[in-house]
Amino acid sequence: MKGDMEPVTAPLTTIAEVGKHVGEAITLRGWLYNLRASGKLLFPIFRDGTGTIQGIVPKAQVSEEVFATLKGLTLESSVVITGTPRADERAPGGFELDVTDVKVTQAIPEETPYPITRKEHGVDFLMEHRHLWIRTPRQSAILRVRATIMRAAAEYFDTNGFTRTDPPILTPNACEGTSELFEMDYFDDEKAYLTQSGQLYIEATALALGKVYSFGPTFRAEKSKTRRHLTEFWMIEPEVAYLDLDGLMGLAEGFLTHIVKRVLETHRNDLAVIGKDIAKLEAVAAPGEFPKLSYDEAHQMLVDAHAKGLIENPHEYGDDFGSPDETYISNQFDKPVMVHRYPAAVKAFYMQPDPKDPTKALCVDVLAPEGYGEIIGGSQRVDDYDLLKSRIEAHELPMDAFQWYLDLRKYGSVPHSGFGMGIERCVAWICGLEHVRETIPFARTLNRIYP
Repeated sequence: MKGDMEPVTAPLTTIAEVGKHVGEAITLRGWLYNLRASGKLLFPIFRDGTGTIQGIVPKAQVSEEVFATLKGLTLESSVVITGTPRADERAPGGFELDVTDVKVTQAIPEETPYPITRKEHGVDFLMEHRHLWIRTPRQSAILRVRATIMRAAAEYFDTNGFTRTDPPILTPNACEGTSELFEMDYFDDEKAYLTQSGQLYIEATALALGKVYSFGPTFRAEKSKTRRHLTEFWMIEPEVAYLDLDGLMGLAEGFLTHIVKRVLETHRNDLAVIGKDIAKLEAVAAPGEFPKLSYDEAHQMLVDAHAKGLIENPHEYGDDFGSPDETYISNQFDKPVMVHRYPAAVKAFYMQPDPKDPTKALCVDVLAPEGYGEIIGGSQRVDDYDLLKSRIEAHELPMDAFQWYLDLRKYGSVPHSGFGMGIERCVAWICGLEHVRETIPFARTLNRIYP
């Protein structure tokens, strides 16, 4: 008989999916993020990793036990909630939850409360408690956007004929010298270094497979304290045989546009929580090519800006661009701007000289709009054996360590190009973050390796 049957359990869903269950009883598993009381009404806010939702709990419409349990619940206590979602345009995610039942998985004791409250906390305190800070709606939203950026980045190459080939993390040499590398002891008194890039290795796999990319952690021992630097970060690096600089710039444009479109498709609510102006991302995704400037044109832009008092320091021709220079240049455009053909003297040894002007390298930096600076750096590579050998010697790099790299120019060399994009800088730009320390679950910086 019906009366003898077990009660029907409301189907389990997530906060991100409540819109599919308006008017239906559902179950959510999560945590209490905040609680506000107004007389005989409770307004708990729950989170479950996919988002947050406000509950409505009138005392007259739930049991005394449920009302008392919720009213006495401490922040970040874990709970299983039953209720019915309804649409509400005023709610942050567009829905609220009429709560009917609550089961407590763990109640946090009042004498040891959750340390991160809604009051202002200093950066040092938050970074010391990063393992808990990531639970807050803004930090969780950033990490969800990060995951989509990483997925979209791989998706672009996976669906355009690229093969993922992972390079080693331990290397016997550096891409550009060992001054910025973490050194470690290897076997038999040899030295090894944590990789700063997979580029040299995927040049080898590109000559085997044509179109490849690598995606993994990289390390820089540069003692920098700027808002754009981490000592451990994630890089995605494509490399393509028979690709010149113009083709590389086209690849970078298609790649970045794809990433922005994917984020806009799935994270408008998260971007609103973070505080990002979505219109600025829509401008990037809109039809139209990215602007392109030669180094000389960018230099002249900085000269003119300094003459007008718009930037503090003059730019010296022949120097690389510093962060203030990149910030000014990128602020002039609503799409990423491509600056190409830098002086070869300030660029890496493996970059192909411009045949029209050998003092310039066939390279490109992609500067994100809104002053976020370089997010992509790439080039056409030197493909001539003798020229590459002379470059290695001129940079005083150990020839023995690069013999295998020279072999790529000895046996079937072809023009080839590639770039690298740091995921964290891309996340900082797309989310509109002031510092890259918020772009990765656990940041490693000059002065921080805990937690």
